[in-house]
Amino acid sequence: MSLDYLLTVLIVCVSPGIGVIYTLSMTLGGGMRAGFWASVGCTIATVFHMIVAMAGLAAVLHTSAVLFQIIKFAGVAYLLWMAWAVLKDRGSMSVVPAKPATAGRIVWRGILLNLLNPKLPLFFVAFIPQFMPAGSGMGLLIELGAVFSGVTFLTFIGYAILAACGRDALLASETTMRWMRRAFAASFAALGLKLAVARA
Repeated sequence: MSLDYLLTVLIVCVSPGIGVIYTLSMTLGGGMRAGFWASVGCTIATVFHMIVAMAGLAAVLHTSAVLFQIIKFAGVAYLLWMAWAVLKDRGSMSVVPAKPATAGRIVWRGILLNLLNPKLPLFFVAFIPQFMPAGSGMGLLIELGAVFSGVTFLTFIGYAILAACGRDALLASETTMRWMRRAFAASFAALGLKLAVARA
């Protein structure tokens, strides 16, 4: 495994996306515990997509326009619902302290958010082979996938720690929290719109 692969994976994982936004919002609403379980859920979805890519199902998804569109617009609808829930400060999507959501619910939402992004398995199919020398076997593919998943989890945890450290200061300002809600809602909506125009 090359250093180039590790650095590229880190850059990809650190770039804000659905998982990062979800982890940050959960941490602000429920503290480090919620951030940890959000990280677990998003990472599980990443592992699933990696397995899909390895099994060659991503190629099927890529050639089935109908299946791609169904999954894509289910994801768009869910992201827009998340945006509305955050903006309205509803239930477990609240970014202010409230009755904490169960670990299972936080994990499931993290999984669902990422499973409904059909671009992920296609990304893995296009990304990982670039770092596999000719004649490489399944062992290296699994190793690269495991490293990607591990870096993904550590990155989400890092974001959760940062959010948890600044949580008290943020929660002390009503104005700041109001703008944070708007920022998270706008982020989920923007990600939904970005997914809506994605092509297989």
